[in-house]
Formats: sequence, C-alpha cells, structure tokens
Amino acid sequence: MASTQAPTSPPSVRAARRPVSAKPGPAAQRLTRARRTAPALFLAPFLLLFFATLLAPIGYAVWMSLFREQATSGLGFGGTETLFVGGDNYLRALDDPGFRRGFAHIALYCVIYIPVMVGGALALALLLDSALARAKRFFQLAYFLPHAVPGLIAAMVWGFLYTPGLSPVIDFLSVFGSDWDLLGPDAVIFSMANAATWQWLGYNMVIFYAALQAVPRETLEAAVMDGAGALRTAWSVKLPMIHSSVVLTVLFTAVGSIQLFNEPEVLRTRASSISPEWSPVMFIYQAAFTEHDYGLAAAASLLLAVLGAALSFVITRLGNRWKEA
Repeated sequence: MASTQAPTSPPSVRAARRPVSAKPGPAAQRLTRARRTAPALFLAPFLLLFFATLLAPIGYAVWMSLFREQATSGLGFGGTETLFVGGDNYLRALDDPGFRRGFAHIALYCVIYIPVMVGGALALALLLDSALARAKRFFQLAYFLPHAVPGLIAAMVWGFLYTPGLSPVIDFLSVFGSDWDLLGPDAVIFSMANAATWQWLGYNMVIFYAALQAVPRETLEAAVMDGAGALRTAWSVKLPMIHSSVVLTVLFTAVGSIQLFNEPEVLRTRASSISPEWSPVMFIYQAAFTEHDYGLAAAASLLLAVLGAALSFVITRLGNRWKEA
C-alpha cells in the first residue's frame, strides 16, 4: 500500500509563517526613548526661565496682595505683624484717588502718543520704501539710533532741553517771541510724549519697513499698471498687506504706554505739575519703596496687568476685524 505524506513547505515559507516578536529590540527602545525625551530636553531651559521670571513672580505678587503688614503697637516700637486681608488691598487701590488719576493721565497720554508714534513710523517706513528714496541704509540707521539710548538717559536729556535758562531750544524759540513753558501743566504731557516718540519712532519704523519688504513686487507693479499713484498704492495696497505688523506695533505701544515711568519720574524734579503718583507705575513705586506698603503695591500691579491683558484682547479683536474687512 502506498503511503501518503503531507507536502512540506519550503524553508522560506516556514520562516515567513513564524510569529514575529512584538517587543522591539534594545536599540529600537533606546531610539524611542531618545525621541520622547529630546523635545523635553530642548524645552526645559525655556520652561525653567518662564517659570522663574514670569509665573513665580506673578504667584508671589498674588500672595503678597492678600496680606498687609501693620505695627503691633500704636507707637510702632513693637515690630510688625502680617495680617491676611483678602481683597482689601485691591479695594484700597481702586479707592485711592491718586491711583485713579494715574489712569486718567495715561489715557490722555495714549490718545496723544499712540497716533503720533504709529502714524509717524508708518510715514517714515513708506517714504523709505518708495522708489524715490535715496540713501536708505543711512536713514534707517539715523532713525534707529535714538532707540539705542537708554530710556533714563533720554528722559534726562529731554529734561535738560525743556528747562528754561538751560535749554538752547527754548532760547531759540524765545528769539521769535515764544514763551511757551514746556514743563507747564498744559504742555508737560506733550513733552513726555515727544521724548518717548523720539526714542521709539525709529524702532517701529524698522518693523514697518521690514514688513514692507515682504510685500510682493508683482502686486505693486500691478497696482502701478492699473493707474494707481504712489499715495493710492501706499494706502490701498501696502498698508492692508502689513496690517499684522501695524496691529502688533499698536499693541506693544499701548501696553508700553500704560507702564510709563521714566519720563514723568525724571521730569518730576523740574515740573511741579507732576505728582509722585502721576502714573499707575509711579503709584506702585511710591507704595512699595516709599510707604513700604507691599500688599497695596502688589495689588495695584496686578490690576495694571489685568488692564494690559484686556487692552491686548481689545486691540487684537479690532485688528482681526480690520483683517476681515
């Protein structure tokens, strides 16, 4: 009787049918761990600095704003004790007339400073970007150089230029019969806006000029072929295409304006109309380093930060509407 034998598969087929182990080898495991840990290692320095320089100070300010130090005895010889007061420091800051007046001063300052700053920087950038401009590199550097001067030094220089009897500018104006007191109650806020504009105009101009360089030349040539002049091209083509830079500059300028400190603090020694609490930051400085009321200073700082966040939100929303229009 003939015997039957099951057919055998080739060795290659049998090898292919063998179950493959799902567990990767040591080299593959090390590679997987390296891929997972590499992003964390790169992000660690940023996260550490972010926590140390932003989150930790904000948390400490929040904690300080909930407490107040007061003398343990009426005469103040028994030391001080720290009391938990909750939101009382915030109510004290909002109820303080000097703090509220500071926001009114800053609002008027922003109305004067922001349009002049943004409009002037845009005008200079558009002039440099025009086809008729010459020596562009020189004027870029010349406009930007004032920004290299520290803010405190710039405020001191302008304080000298605003002081009667010392300023060559006032002496020159007096030749034409002008007796305008640049540090008087009606002019001091314009003087501060002028000093800040001198320092930051070139910086913002460089931002706008860099954005204008990214505008496609083909678009500008098409506008010229359609008969658009230089002003029409700047208003209808260039300006809408750099709207993101304009919104960003307005945002930074507004947030920087509510933190005004150098100019009024330096000019305060020469202008009697500038009080020690003229701006919110000056109020915070006086509360912390003159009155040593750190709880009130921390609460006022956080209120100012909330205002900055709200201002950023409003400007961003308005910028998005401009983009969609």
